[in-house]
Amino acid sequence: KLYNWYAVSDPRNVCPTGWHVPIDEEWNTLVGYLDPAYDPGAIGVQSATAGGKMRSTGTQYWFSPNAGATNESGFSGLPGGDRYDNGFIDLGLWGSWWSASEAGAGLAWSRFLRHDEVDIYRSNKFKMGGFSVRCLRD
Repeated sequence: KLYNWYAVSDPRNVCPTGWHVPIDEEWNTLVGYLDPAYDPGAIGVQSATAGGKMRSTGTQYWFSPNAGATNESGFSGLPGGDRYDNGFIDLGLWGSWWSASEAGAGLAWSRFLRHDEVDIYRSNKFKMGGFSVRCLRD
């Protein structure tokens, strides 16, 4: 499922009891563990290696090439794409996940993985967009 950020921030919690949507700093902890040379404040490419370590392997979901995908982190990221006012886009090309952190008026932090790169991107996106949610145990 894809959620807008308003569902992510809703006090009823999109995640099950005992879980939460990670804040930006928790995403940074994961990326920093996978790539100590990452840039925690980047807008754009945050790490040139962590993305491949987070993507599921194979091409049953990701478009080919699923470049450098090892899933050595166990994150098993899938390419759910995203949703904007023009419909669903990037299915098979991108995996897009919200953080629970705001990034300014109408914006929130998110992370993206691409099928053809080993990078992970950090971006401030409009809250009305639809992205995947990854829940983290409290």
